[in-house]
Formats: sequence, C-alpha cells, structure tokens
Amino acid sequence: MRPLRIPWIQASLAWVLASWMRLCFVTMRWSRENEAAAQAVWDQGGGVLCVFWHSRLSLAPGAWPLDRAQPVKGLISLSADGEFLAKAMARVGFPAVRGSSANKDKAAQAKGGSQALRDGLRQLKVGGLAITPDGPRGPAGVMAEGLGVMARMSGAPVVLMGLSCNPAIRLNSWDQAILPLPFGRAAIVWDVVAWPEGGETAAVLADWTERLNAAEARADALVGAGRN
Repeated sequence: MRPLRIPWIQASLAWVLASWMRLCFVTMRWSRENEAAAQAVWDQGGGVLCVFWHSRLSLAPGAWPLDRAQPVKGLISLSADGEFLAKAMARVGFPAVRGSSANKDKAAQAKGGSQALRDGLRQLKVGGLAITPDGPRGPAGVMAEGLGVMARMSGAPVVLMGLSCNPAIRLNSWDQAILPLPFGRAAIVWDVVAWPEGGETAAVLADWTERLNAAEARADALVGAGRN
C-alpha cells in the first residue's frame, strides 16, 4: 500500500507540509511585479480564475493576499496524492474543490470531471478558483482544455501567476516541482487575461501558455533562479 493512502500518514504529512510552507512564507523576501493589474481584479470582487503551473503549487498560497483578494478554493484531483494536497492547502487557507484524476476508470474520471466543473463554476460566482492547468498528471507546461471551458462559461477574469523562489529543492516528480526553503527570495509576477469573444480554444490557450511562461521566467529572473 502506498503511504499516502494511509489516513494517519496522509494527515501527518499534510500538517508537516503546511507548517513548512507557513515558515517559508513568513521568512522569504517577496518581490512583486504588475500587482496593479491583479489589484483591479481584487477590487471588483466576484469570480476569478487563478492560474499557475503545477510545479509552483507550493508557492501559490503565499502569493495570494487573503487580506485583499477574493477567497480562493483550489481545484485538486480525486487521487490519494490530491487528498494529501487538499489537506495541506486547507491548513494554509485554501480549501479544495475536488476534480477528476488520471483514473483508469474512465466512467469515474468523467463523473469526477463533471462534478468538478459544476462545483468550480459555482465557486466562481462568489470568489476565486485556483487551477494548475497542467495538473494533476501533465504533461508539464501544457494547458488542458478544462481551463478554457471554465473561463468561457464563467466569464471570470483569469489571473496568471508566474511564481519562483531561490533557494529551493527541486523534486524528482513529473513536473519537477519546487519546494521553497526558508529565508530565501520569492517572486510573483501577475498577468491578467480574459476569454475573448469568439475565441478559439487552441489559440487562446497557446497565448495564455506563452504569457504564463513569460511571467514565470520573469519571476525566476527576479530571484536569480535558473530555468530548466
């Protein structure tokens, strides 16, 4: 049995991860660029899609200012790994909307995805929904069409979040996720987009991919982190 399928191990590790993130968030020196664009979205209230690559998931809660911005829920997969992340993120102020995972059971996957879409659209009527568009299984850096469906159906603004920190531990995972270290440097670069009227999904997601990559590259440059 995988350790993350054992409830007490899952809960204990979630507590450890959340405690580690909180320590990092309060000790890192943050740089922020183009925050005025995000501030305009926060000021207007209502729904907002918060989008960042899966590899930077551990930084996102520290970048989103809960004292000024809309409350956010994270779209997290139905897998055991997703349950672990959901527990950890809830501890740092980001409860979950559970979505489908890369389940071999196609019927269960479709059912989970449909429920996540309904719950996500419901959340976007009142606040923010955080999405890693290349999660939960990748390919890394490739936006799934689900983000386009959410943006088109909700009409919510999309806040692209380029995130980075230095120093950091880079995990040997499918997305080469980074785990911040305390007392380092961190950066958030904001970019705000919206679904264009009559937009074609592939073209819009290609544009958003380019812009998110640019924001993340700028964040890497601000903290002196190398790009892969």
